[in-house]
Amino acid sequence: MKIVSINVGLPRKVVFKGQEVLTGIFKETVQHRVSLRKLNLDSDRQADLTVHGGPDKAVYAYPSEHYEYWRHQLPGIELPWGMFGENFTTEGLLEDMVNIGDEFQIGSAKVMVTQPRMPCYKLGIKFGRTDIIRRFLVSGRSGFYFRVLQEGEVGAGDAIEPISRDKNNITIKDIIRLYVHDKQDIETLRRAAQLEPLPEGWREYFLQQIERLGK
Repeated sequence: MKIVSINVGLPRKVVFKGQEVLTGIFKETVQHRVSLRKLNLDSDRQADLTVHGGPDKAVYAYPSEHYEYWRHQLPGIELPWGMFGENFTTEGLLEDMVNIGDEFQIGSAKVMVTQPRMPCYKLGIKFGRTDIIRRFLVSGRSGFYFRVLQEGEVGAGDAIEPISRDKNNITIKDIIRLYVHDKQDIETLRRAAQLEPLPEGWREYFLQQIERLGK
């Protein structure tokens, strides 16, 4: 498992449906090592901090393996690393392999997996098509966010080394499944609602799902 590409970018203004929008989704690949801080990488920022960024969304990772799928789905669209707004383009680490709460060493930094990425309209801005939002969600190819446990330096080629595996065994894929496809899996809903490394907003959502099911 390793980092294939490090991608960063500062918020920029773009025009969307006649309105100016500030977005940090446009990333550029960098060749040098980058300092990873508690809230982001150096030279990288999130635009709308009400829905992006914060300790539980400090770094966004997206598997390089998914790019081949999207090349078939979106013929004619260039897909350089960082196209999905990810900071880390990864290899060997997929959504069904990663538990919420898993910890990893990358370079001199330590990180913990917190949640999948839920697409917003700015992904549509990046691709120039709004259908990408739903297609991204239902594909299950969400990527995932890291919380930074220890600041350090990271670079392309760095190994992603496991430190600890969360014993609850709820994967990123499980969270996506509960949100998109299988809203009545009461047993997994209950486990997810009690999962401490999962951000509070997700746990509250799953508790509401349990209440709606009346169980």
